[in-house]
Amino acid sequence: MSLAAWGALFFLIGLAGTWLARRYALARQLLDQPGERRSHTVATPRGGGIAIVAAVLAATVAAGVKLPDFGIALAAFATGLAMVAAIGWLDDHRPLSSALRLAVHVLASSLFALALLLESAQPAAALVALLAPLVLTNVWNFMDGIDGLAASQALIAGGALVVALDGPWQPIALALAAGSLGFLPFNVYRARIFMGDVGSGAIGYAVGALCAVAVVQRDGASAWLLLPLAPFLVDAGLTLTRRMLRGERWWTAHTQHAYQVHARRHGHPVVTAGYAIVAVIGAVFALAMMAPARAEIPAIFIASCLFTWYMSAAISWGWLQHRPGKAERGAGPSHKENK
Repeated sequence: MSLAAWGALFFLIGLAGTWLARRYALARQLLDQPGERRSHTVATPRGGGIAIVAAVLAATVAAGVKLPDFGIALAAFATGLAMVAAIGWLDDHRPLSSALRLAVHVLASSLFALALLLESAQPAAALVALLAPLVLTNVWNFMDGIDGLAASQALIAGGALVVALDGPWQPIALALAAGSLGFLPFNVYRARIFMGDVGSGAIGYAVGALCAVAVVQRDGASAWLLLPLAPFLVDAGLTLTRRMLRGERWWTAHTQHAYQVHARRHGHPVVTAGYAIVAVIGAVFALAMMAPARAEIPAIFIASCLFTWYMSAAISWGWLQHRPGKAERGAGPSHKENK
């Protein structure tokens, strides 16, 4: 099958899987109720992100069958993804302790990092494989708070990784992007189902693990992939840091992220579209800088570009937090509690 055919299949898995997940959630009464620490106003089923997980796992199995030489890393990736998704699925059914969820996330990331080491990856790449999935698992969970935001960012990140990666990892990145695209019609506007922890955590793990693979394949040039991740990393990082400095329970539910503040003023579609535009610009620039036709770019130039991009994102975060707007109102019929 061609890459386009695989993409169509993964899209259908995401689309059909989300429809089935919604029926299951309604039957089991797995509903996110509105509340002061949530950004939606009507009870909405959760757990639809399992369809994206199914697409990514299907791609991983297919890649392992076709290219068994990558078996150790692919098996570790699939196992870690399944672990993160499973703990999220359980949490969607009955809330679990933060410590238990974090322990599973650490174990999943450690397993993948060890697998890359066994396949002769450099220690630096293994360190990224340990930290990136762990960090992004929780970043995606924190940032999954309004309609379409987490899935659209996964679509953009996955799309960039399709271009950046090769070998068996390329169709896996494609599955992440196509599965997210299949999920979006149910979630992007007046959401009929939320991603749930089963989806948000697993997506973060997948993006982080694939970024680690990019380090293996692209070496220093992989740093450009930090550009499309800036909207999530900056909003999550600065918001949680501020909560820590205030002595708040930073791991508990809140509505203090810049995207949440801005969504209360202008609605979910505006904010989701704005974050998507920034991520797309970052992805296009990153892929242009990673093009094979370009000569090796000095590390100081890469660092300078990343610093400028992230400083601009940090300034935007502050502007979104404090920009005067209309009297704050309910942000519309969306999204889940931000954990």
